[in-house]
Amino acid sequence: MRLIGNILWLILGGLLLAASWAIIGLVLCITIVGIPLGIQAFKMAGLTLTPFGKTVEYGGSVGSVLINIIWFVLAGLWMAIGYVGAGLLNCITIIGIPFGIQSFKMAKLALWPFGSQIRSL
Repeated sequence: MRLIGNILWLILGGLLLAASWAIIGLVLCITIVGIPLGIQAFKMAGLTLTPFGKTVEYGGSVGSVLINIIWFVLAGLWMAIGYVGAGLLNCITIIGIPFGIQSFKMAKLALWPFGSQIRSL
């Protein structure tokens, strides 16, 4: 089921979205200040490329919490709203529910990326 889900995900827009995250990551890594943000964009690109069969573990130190608060205010909230909107649209149909669940997983990561790790199941 994971393989079929990931293939459908890639065909229906996951590949384009992952490429967009990778480009954002490259642009952010041009400056020294943007490197930590670029690393988080690459993390999002990896999850967006093949979300089925992966889980996100949240944790981190006080420093990552402070950076996550800044991320939340500047970009995370808007990205999460986009993912939640896509998830709700996917959940309109029974066939789209698994894709909606993956969108909700990415929305949570978009809100709080620092200190989190993506693990394969």
